[in-house]
Amino acid sequence: MTSQEKSVRVRLAPSPTGFLHIGTARTALFNWLFARKHKGVFVLRIEDTDRDRSKKEYEQDIFEGLAWLGLTWDEGPIPGAPTYRGSSGPYRQSERGATYKKYLELLLEEKRAYFCYCTKEELEAERQTMLGQGLPPKYGGHCRELRSRPPGKKPEVIRFKTPESRVEFKDVIRGKVEFDASTFGDIVIAKDLESPLYNFAAVVDDYEMRITHVIRGEDHISNTPKQILLQKALNFPDVIYAHLPLILNPDRTKLSKRYNEMSLLEYRKEGYLPAALVNFLALLGWHSEGDQEIFTLKELIREFDIKRVQKAGAAFNLEKLDWLNKEYLKNLSTDEIVDTLIPFLEAKRLGPSREFLSKIVEVERSRMKNLNNFFEIAGFFFALPDYDPLLLVWQKEPASKTKVILKGILEIIDRIKSKTLSRTVLAEALADLAEKEGRGPVFWPLRVAVSGQRASPDPLEIIETLGYEETRRRIETAIKKIDRK
Repeated sequence: MTSQEKSVRVRLAPSPTGFLHIGTARTALFNWLFARKHKGVFVLRIEDTDRDRSKKEYEQDIFEGLAWLGLTWDEGPIPGAPTYRGSSGPYRQSERGATYKKYLELLLEEKRAYFCYCTKEELEAERQTMLGQGLPPKYGGHCRELRSRPPGKKPEVIRFKTPESRVEFKDVIRGKVEFDASTFGDIVIAKDLESPLYNFAAVVDDYEMRITHVIRGEDHISNTPKQILLQKALNFPDVIYAHLPLILNPDRTKLSKRYNEMSLLEYRKEGYLPAALVNFLALLGWHSEGDQEIFTLKELIREFDIKRVQKAGAAFNLEKLDWLNKEYLKNLSTDEIVDTLIPFLEAKRLGPSREFLSKIVEVERSRMKNLNNFFEIAGFFFALPDYDPLLLVWQKEPASKTKVILKGILEIIDRIKSKTLSRTVLAEALADLAEKEGRGPVFWPLRVAVSGQRASPDPLEIIETLGYEETRRRIETAIKKIDRK
């Protein structure tokens, strides 16, 4: 039975040596979509063999980030529990030592691998010699045919006897890919029987966990021929590979460190919706048959085809994410937006009533890019920012006239305070003053007085939201500012 005929099994295999970042999240999404599309299994495997750099806090960040995106795994660690979900565990490499040792001993027994006694100093001297001769550096194979340990030496590493042949494989995204294995030298597959290295451990785990498709970043493509050679040496079945394009800056340069290493959960802190981020990640290298850009998770599962992933690098465009997030916010009800804003308010120690917050959302939702941006554009509702008195003055109007107009507005508001200060009522009440003095001289200082800003929503909407008492206080503050100028 070929890999294509088997039930699809894919894996995400992050190393907990750093936070879950945008690249790994994109890889997770494409694997998850592929598994769901083909009614397969999505496995989460933690590659924590680097004991010095692996940390539980990074592992927890991976779990939390995937859960936030809604990318649940079918097999793998259970967060907060010592047990696993699935029958192919354990799903942490640090707990799979006996399995790796078994296959290392098999390769040694079959003379497909050997202990290497060359020291770091000897290897560096060999490397410099080859570079001096204009040759690509590789291990010269000094220990390849040794029958016994050299006197006074101890094993440094275990090497695989790399066949000097061409390795070909068909990448689902890139088509035919070829490598000349003779340039590799005999690759190191373990430090010792207890300490396998990445390529060897990944091959063994993929076999033991019955992985059929390996979907990962283009930066791993140089590992693929080495893994294929190890699979053949161990008589493992073929795996189907698909290498995703690199994620680049908008100018096609290498993705900046800020985005490449930033935890995915930072996007949550910045107020992005998980559905918008999933949509954004899906478009980093993949496109549908049509020109649709906004997808629900169900639509992504239905539309996703790994063959429509591009080969060229995918541009990381934060403006596109902002646009998508804004579109998703438009589709949320006011109550849903309020629910998502409450944790942000609590973090800023703000506790407005739900009714007041709902009114603000109604006014500001068209300007919102993300939940954090809400406080940049709507913060003046909670506290009037300090502003220069000169900002109150319309163009070349004298400040004394601005003061008179603001006093006139205050008198009008006082007259209608018994009524609801709705936008309609306010517009009618201010119509005569605006016709007499001009809209600019009336509504510009009113906008600044109630918002403290040059740009804001309609000042009448702001007044309707703030209510009579707060509006009156702010206009009085503006008049006093002019007096002190």
